Amino acid sequence: MALLIVAPKKDVTEWVEGVREASRDIDVRVWPASGDPDDIEVALVWNHPEGSLTQFRNLQLISSMGAGIDHVLKDQQLPKNVPVTRVVGESLTTNMSNYIMMAVLQYHKRFLKYLSDKENKQWNQNHAPEIPVSIGILGLGVLGQDVAKKLSDLGFNVCGYSNSRKELPGVRSYAGDEELDEFLSHVNILVCLLPLTSKTENFLNLDLFKKMKKGSYLINVARGNHLVEEDLLEALRLKMLSGAFLDVFRKEPLPRNHPFWEHPDIMMTPHIASITNIEDAIPLIVENYNRVIKGKPLLNEVDMKREY
Repeated sequence: MALLIVAPKKDVTEWVEGVREASRDIDVRVWPASGDPDDIEVALVWNHPEGSLTQFRNLQLISSMGAGIDHVLKDQQLPKNVPVTRVVGESLTTNMSNYIMMAVLQYHKRFLKYLSDKENKQWNQNHAPEIPVSIGILGLGVLGQDVAKKLSDLGFNVCGYSNSRKELPGVRSYAGDEELDEFLSHVNILVCLLPLTSKTENFLNLDLFKKMKKGSYLINVARGNHLVEEDLLEALRLKMLSGAFLDVFRKEPLPRNHPFWEHPDIMMTPHIASITNIEDAIPLIVENYNRVIKGKPLLNEVDMKREY
C-alpha cells in the first residue's frame, strides 16, 4: 500500500518529509513517479491533471491537500465510489476568522478613508468614525460558524445563511432558498464562505446585489468562481455596493490588465486569507490513511451529492 502525492504545480517536499516523519510505515510517492499503479491506495491531491487517477485500480481514498475540494470534483474522470476527504484544521479556521474580522473592521472603522487622509495630509473629522454594520455570513460550515460567533462576541449584529438551519448563540440563522431574500435584506456586509458547487457558482451576481441594502459591502474569501466579476463592477458603478474586499479570483494570479487592480473601491489580497498549515494537515492525512487500512470511518469526508 502506498500514498501518492499528485500536485504538479506545488513544491511537495515538506509534505513528503512530513508524512514520512509522522509514519515510517507509509510508502510516499510523488506523481508522476508512482511506481506500480496497483500499489496506490491513497492519493493526496491539489489540482491533479484530468483523468490522472483512473490508472490506480486499488485507490481507496482521495484526499485534498486543503479545505477546498472543487479542484478535485472538476475532474470528469474522477474514480467513482472512492471517498474524498479535505483538510480542516484549527489554524486554518483561526486564520480565516482573523482575516474576515480584519476586513470587517477596516470597513466599519473607515480605515481606507483615514489612510487616504494621511496620504493627502488632511485632518478630517467630518464623518462619524464608524459605519453601522449588520453582517451576513453566506455559508455556516466550520469556518462560517467560527467567524459568526467571533463577530457576534465583538458586539456586531450577525446572521447566517446555509442549506440547513444552525443553532448558534447570538447569530440568527436563515436556511433554504425561500429565506435567502430575507437574509439579504438584513445585512450591509456580506461575507461569502460558500463551498463552490454547481449550485453556488456565479452566486454573487447582480440579481443578488439588488436584493441587498443599497451601499452594502462584499467580502469574498471562498472561491473566485462564486463572483460574476463584471456584475461586481456594475454594482459598484450603480452604487448598489460601496466596495468589496476580495481574496479569490476567477483567474489566479490576477492578470495585470484586470480592472480590479485600479478600482478605488476594491481591496485585494492574493488568495492568502487562510493557507493550509502543513503541520496541522499531516496528522489528519496520516490518521485517514490508517483508517483506510483498518476500514474505519474517515475524518472530514465529503458528501459527494452536496459537493462539500
